[in-house]
Amino acid sequence: MHWYLFPFMLLYGLVVKLRNKFFDWGIYTSKSYDIPVISVGNLTVGGTGKTPHTEFLINWLGSRYRLVSLSRGYKRKTKGFYEVNTRSSVSEAGDEALQIKQKFPDIRVIVDEKRVHAIDKLLSEYVPPEVILLDDAYQHRHVNPGINILLMDYHRLITNDWLLPVGRLREPAHNSHRASIVVVTKCPHHLTPIDFRILQKELNVFPYQSLFFTTFQYGTLLPVFDNQSGNRALTQLNGMQVLTLTGIANTDLFFKKLKEHGAELHHASFADHHDFTVSDIEKIIQKFDALTGNNKAIVCTEKDAVRLKTGAYAEPLKHLPVYYLPIEVRFMNNGEANFKAIISKYLRRYYGN
Repeated sequence: MHWYLFPFMLLYGLVVKLRNKFFDWGIYTSKSYDIPVISVGNLTVGGTGKTPHTEFLINWLGSRYRLVSLSRGYKRKTKGFYEVNTRSSVSEAGDEALQIKQKFPDIRVIVDEKRVHAIDKLLSEYVPPEVILLDDAYQHRHVNPGINILLMDYHRLITNDWLLPVGRLREPAHNSHRASIVVVTKCPHHLTPIDFRILQKELNVFPYQSLFFTTFQYGTLLPVFDNQSGNRALTQLNGMQVLTLTGIANTDLFFKKLKEHGAELHHASFADHHDFTVSDIEKIIQKFDALTGNNKAIVCTEKDAVRLKTGAYAEPLKHLPVYYLPIEVRFMNNGEANFKAIISKYLRRYYGN
């Protein structure tokens, strides 16, 4: 604990409190819309699984409604309203928005730092969307969503964290009251009924809130580049020399999953949303070449794969065995049906059955 940061935390907390009060008092406006708006976000900085949960909703609702995924496009170089296409670059769209578009090419994906501007523009179109899905918008209070989904990492509950810069909280934990649904993510598969009861007591959600628990299911290793062929089962990692290439907020579960299958790990780690450079790629290749034997590979996360394959530096990597590990959200305690029932009930207000 860095105690010297506490004065800065108190100052930051004061600013956050005043900002939220300005919204509560109507000094800052929060706009509601006549179509369903669902927000997915968190109270912490990175690492709660927003993108997989957003993808879960898109996979479920995308074929039923004209759905638009809207985010600010974190770390993109463009400004204003931008519609992502499958050939967009990370610098144009941001890695998370581009990942969603490439995974769901039939879904419209929009980035705009001013979400109100984007929604107003979309609703003025000849064929407007039927559902707006806001990605990472818990703090973006200029839009008042009909359903506010708050995610928190099982391994770092908001009740055990501190405000920035001492901890990772963007807002005080009690601001979870704005959520209608709370989801504890990244739960271990082996949780027992008493573990869930302890978590429920710890979080003590409000009566109007619904609490769910999710875990990640890992898929087959997939090649990053189109010129590479052949998926790899995780069981094939046993005894393999693996260079992990990561630029995400939390690598613990990723590393743990690879180790569980017997991989001998060597790391090339970068900051979250890192913009890879030619120099980075050269160092990665050097590390890979230094691994002994022929049974070796580079493994990255899905978000890292998006950045790697769209960069101008990708060509040297195409000649190496580079794979990414996809993940999907799975609800625990048979919670998926109840989660979908809440969302469906909300959507029926607008579109009936």
